[in-house]
Amino acid sequence: MTPEEIQEVVNGLGLPKFTGKQIVDWIYNKHVASFEEMSNLSKKSRELLAEQYEVGLYAPLKVQTSTDGTKKYLFPAGELTVEAAYIPDRDRATLCISTQVGCQMDCLFCATGKQGYEKNLSAAEIVNQVLSLPEFDTLTNIVFMGMGEPLNNYDNLMRSLDILTQEWALGWSPTRITVSTSGIIPNLKRFLTESKCNLAISMHSPFHDERLKLMPVEKAYPIKEVIHLVKQHDWHGQRRLSFEYIVFKGLNDTKDHVKEMARLLGSLRCRVNLIRYHKVPNIPLNSPDNNTMTWFRDALNDKGIIATIRASRGQDIDAACGLLRTESGKWKVES
Repeated sequence: MTPEEIQEVVNGLGLPKFTGKQIVDWIYNKHVASFEEMSNLSKKSRELLAEQYEVGLYAPLKVQTSTDGTKKYLFPAGELTVEAAYIPDRDRATLCISTQVGCQMDCLFCATGKQGYEKNLSAAEIVNQVLSLPEFDTLTNIVFMGMGEPLNNYDNLMRSLDILTQEWALGWSPTRITVSTSGIIPNLKRFLTESKCNLAISMHSPFHDERLKLMPVEKAYPIKEVIHLVKQHDWHGQRRLSFEYIVFKGLNDTKDHVKEMARLLGSLRCRVNLIRYHKVPNIPLNSPDNNTMTWFRDALNDKGIIATIRASRGQDIDAACGLLRTESGKWKVES
């Protein structure tokens, strides 16, 4: 809830007016999980609140830790569960969070899409992945790149971004947050004007027919139209634009792909993040070798496109890009 909504609750229960600000402070600054912990509220106030409301912060149910330090957390989402990945890297610590249980996009290469779509997460369930993270105090960045297509859950996405960035809550700079999308053009238009957070677009191929085989969304929202839209936006400030590009062996890693990407992106101020494909069972796609990844990066750089290779993290616990899914039977609880 926003401070205004919390104040309405306070007024409706006949509690002292200042109680609203106290509750906001306890939830968003002190991260308490129950009204009982709100020690500067009277016992009667705490009892009244607990009778009708819950704070909404829930600790992760399980955690897996990779040999590289990445942690994958399983969070409750009503009767379902959702995954988030914590990725420490020298002076940075990134949390990859989810917006849906499952996903509607059915991308060929993604494990999440194979489990189907179950529900949109509420703003509370999205923010809970952040506030209830044991390593919250170490976080430097948040990426909406977990389970689901964020722009298909637009209202809850934007409400969660408000909580993350408004001064009354977490007060993060929008440039510390990146939202990834496959390119849902109607909501992408809104996002570009209604948010100041960074944007990452899943490309994976610059060619229509090839991208369509990888990503069914290409039929409704071709990558050419997505790029045309983002070119209308001014990217000369602090806000960053990037294109995510999973590299598949012998499929999308040729000179023709470099040439077409250079033609499409042109003078657009952006970065291309190259991601090595992580094998998903029963999918006829393969990972490229190191030499191919390096050549592809250098070829893009030679065309004037800033390209980097994203380090693969958390593969041994299925926490890497495209591998998040909620199959609790595969989880092992840390002691």
